[in-house]
Amino acid sequence: MGKLTKKQKEALSKYDATQAYTLEAAADVLKTISYTKFDASVDIDVRLGVDPRKADQMVRGVVTLPHGTGKEVRVLVLCTPDKEAEAKEAGADYVGLDEYITKIEQGWTDIDVIITMPSVMAKVGRLGKVLGPRGLMPNPKSGTVTPDVAKAVKEVKAGKIDFKVDKTGIIHTSIGKVSFGTDQLAQNATEVINTLVRLKPSSAKGTYVKSIHLSSTMSPGVIIDKNTIPGL
Repeated sequence: MGKLTKKQKEALSKYDATQAYTLEAAADVLKTISYTKFDASVDIDVRLGVDPRKADQMVRGVVTLPHGTGKEVRVLVLCTPDKEAEAKEAGADYVGLDEYITKIEQGWTDIDVIITMPSVMAKVGRLGKVLGPRGLMPNPKSGTVTPDVAKAVKEVKAGKIDFKVDKTGIIHTSIGKVSFGTDQLAQNATEVINTLVRLKPSSAKGTYVKSIHLSSTMSPGVIIDKNTIPGL
């Protein structure tokens, strides 16, 4: 572990890093120990008792946060001309097809979510090498490949996020900003946890949710007491 900065030491002195907290208490702690000059993101990390190398234990899903993420999500819709107007009306930041495919092939990825239609996936598929490593490739399981692009745009803008367990068995996703109310952060975190519980693979043995931590940008992590969360 690298040398702690003065601000990191100060943050660690304000709470007990070995204690497990309720979601509400953890959110309060984060508000106390966050020292960035900007409105930091709040993240949840859930370690699962699964083996992501096995296809039947891959945990992936979508969740609509009750209070959104607090982020301005930039949405690109790759669609046929007849769907462009409704995508724009729904709030998409960029709408088109061939011109954006060319742009992405040339290295442009200044977006957060890409939504497309099944009928154009043959064209979009060739962008896999660019979009895949950045987590931007549209996927039917996350609702980003759909005939109803307008509905998908509205859901993403309202706080719908997708997540996927990483190779170490951890789900990591943003659940809001430090400026959110304590209850808002706790409710967003609860929605993520409840969704994960519903997605438990039948082949997963032993303890499914091993640990939960909340943290904000550049802050230490706060341990969550699983016993305080109904359903765990």
